[in-house]
Amino acid sequence: MTYSIVARDPATGAIGVAVESHYFGVGRVVTWAESGVGAVATQSVLETAYGPRGIELMRSGSSARSALETLVAGDPQRPVRQVAMIDASGEVAVHTGELCLAEAGHATGHQVSAQANLMEKPTVWAAMLHAFEARAGEDLPSRLLAALDAAEGEGGDLRGKQSAAMLVVSGTRSDAPWDQRLVDLRVDDHPDPLEELRRLLELSSAFDRLAKLFVGGLLFGPIAAEATELQRALSELDTTQGVLEPNREPTFWQAVLLAKAGRLEEARRKLAHACDTNPRWSSLVARLAPSGILPPGHPWLAKENVKP
Repeated sequence: MTYSIVARDPATGAIGVAVESHYFGVGRVVTWAESGVGAVATQSVLETAYGPRGIELMRSGSSARSALETLVAGDPQRPVRQVAMIDASGEVAVHTGELCLAEAGHATGHQVSAQANLMEKPTVWAAMLHAFEARAGEDLPSRLLAALDAAEGEGGDLRGKQSAAMLVVSGTRSDAPWDQRLVDLRVDDHPDPLEELRRLLELSSAFDRLAKLFVGGLLFGPIAAEATELQRALSELDTTQGVLEPNREPTFWQAVLLAKAGRLEEARRKLAHACDTNPRWSSLVARLAPSGILPPGHPWLAKENVKP
């Protein structure tokens, strides 16, 4: 009662799975992925175990095809299951049981598989594959979302729409796979889950840019007034602010970077702009010295309550 897609980006190695359904919280049970290992979509008369067990088998060295064959062979309810897997090399494997509710089927391409059941039309999975392949060269999340849009354009789930999810991981095997999740979004209950997923995907990219400011170390070291890295960070924060408005956290951190670089008047103006929508940003300034972001006695600390 769901449509989904699993795919790998040959350019980056990223692996992803995305889904939409008339089912509450579909992402909790259908989408599974691990960096450098693979991804799984398990649906129809659902057996959640295909997800974690499929990932475990691929992590242990099985191909997607071998992993799926092993699990399907041991499943007495395989005629009503629909499962797709993709491994880190891009091999895909898919099973659509002969008793899945019509319309049900799947279509595979180069490092991609689209599958659906209980659809309004038997054209859904082919439309998904076409939409994904037509967006070659774009980033993987955008291509996955295009495939979901195409399914909805063909009528989607016969029952309607309720939830959606997307999980994208890097192609790098890691002892800390939680650090390799590039996109992890769920829309559990919404009248237009794909539009909400699209909105969250844009926010996710914006907050990823904001997070780089902290993990990159720029906030915790000296910054020259005209440093290239400062200009790059200010530009990135401008882009991020355009997405997050009226949340002006990016503008606040622009103020902090400018203050660190000695550009105090610009910093004051940025702080005032941030405080237009949330006056409490000014109270955060005094907390920057104890954290090491600003040195004690920095001249900007005296300007924390300055208003425009």
